[in-house]
Amino acid sequence: MTYEEQRQQMVQTQLISRHICDSRVIKAFRKVPREEFIPKKNRQDAYGDYPLPIGEGQTISQPFMVALMTQALELREDDCVLEIGTGSGYQVAILAEIAKKVFTIERFSELSERAQATLKKLGYKNIFFHVGDGTCGWPQHLPYQAIVVTAGAPHIPFPLIEQLSEGGRIVIPIGGTFGQTLIRARKSVGSMEEERICGCVFVPLIGKFGWHKDDRNSF
Repeated sequence: MTYEEQRQQMVQTQLISRHICDSRVIKAFRKVPREEFIPKKNRQDAYGDYPLPIGEGQTISQPFMVALMTQALELREDDCVLEIGTGSGYQVAILAEIAKKVFTIERFSELSERAQATLKKLGYKNIFFHVGDGTCGWPQHLPYQAIVVTAGAPHIPFPLIEQLSEGGRIVIPIGGTFGQTLIRARKSVGSMEEERICGCVFVPLIGKFGWHKDDRNSF
């Protein structure tokens, strides 16, 4: 089976069958070649229903989880989106298919450079990259109509709340090391209205307003 055939099968069996129904999200997943974001030694598993390692102790998330988080953002075509945790760049590509601009932060320079090369190869021009502490956000480009965090945090980092526009949405895994709850929070008159989406497991969000490297409970 070709990658194209695997991609279409993945959309049908892993996404649509699990109630991913936003037509723009489905269209993006049908288009973006997930195999391009996977290390060559693991590309045979590119469309498997599970996360895969990408180096630096990080992973590319399960396709369904990427789709679920993207759908939960309720994106519009004129939105500016902030992503915390560039990783492989796959989630960024999905976001860039839907939103006007995507700003993405990665703390590992090697992962950021690799993602930039892949996304440049695929022709994306509406993605902007930064290497640094994602828990501090990227205030130079605020406000963001949507923020997605692809690592587990003990709470929503305060700078991300500040950088979110009124009515903006943030999707983030909140909890401990061994499991989190995926939360969507909406900014309303300066406060955050939260709703639970599902349980999940992500790598820890390391940074000033997240977990710290010397915190044993975060690993």
